[in-house]
Amino acid sequence: MRIVIRLGGSVIASPVNTDIITKYSEVVQILKNQNQELVVIIGGGNLAREFINIAKKLKLEEKDQDEIAISISRVYAQLFLKTITQIEDNKIALTLKDVVDCLDKGKIAVMGGLKPGITTDSVAALVAKQIRANLIVKGTNQDGVYNKDPKTHMNAIKFDELSYEDLPKILQENNHKAGIHQIVDPEAVKILKNENITLIIVNGFDPNNILAAVQGEKIGTKIS
Repeated sequence: MRIVIRLGGSVIASPVNTDIITKYSEVVQILKNQNQELVVIIGGGNLAREFINIAKKLKLEEKDQDEIAISISRVYAQLFLKTITQIEDNKIALTLKDVVDCLDKGKIAVMGGLKPGITTDSVAALVAKQIRANLIVKGTNQDGVYNKDPKTHMNAIKFDELSYEDLPKILQENNHKAGIHQIVDPEAVKILKNENITLIIVNGFDPNNILAAVQGEKIGTKIS
């Protein structure tokens, strides 16, 4: 089974959490030992957004802002890759072809951003489409998708399941912009809906939630 794991920068990189990175490397190895074919995609977190703001103050174009954020996410991806392998020629994937090549060689593919105009959510969606994965599990800083922001609304209600048709009604933004920060990127939603790929969103601060989602346990929010 081919699975895409999307690790939010809010979990492992805002600030950098070395304990969680270590635990995720263990989780990935467990899944690999279960004969799962894995792609891990890492977000840039607060540091990427800080550099986007710097780029804005320098009056750089949005494409340039995105390129800078991509660079940050790739540094985190490289850091994560080094925790799961000591093979010298192992490098992070920079293209969709790189991902396919990694899987064909029996390796775990790890990558950050891909190109300007899309977030790492959309990268995960494009990768899932390319490798014909039918599941993406995203570890984020919430337990799932809520009807409103649980950080500011005590009465926010979490959805156990959602359809892609209903999701846009909940999201604040429905178009990409540099530094967009919400539970799911709207561009990714379009790809996942068209390709009929299931997305499960879990609390990423417990890496075991990724294992639970892959094993079919009821956890987080399942979107299909």
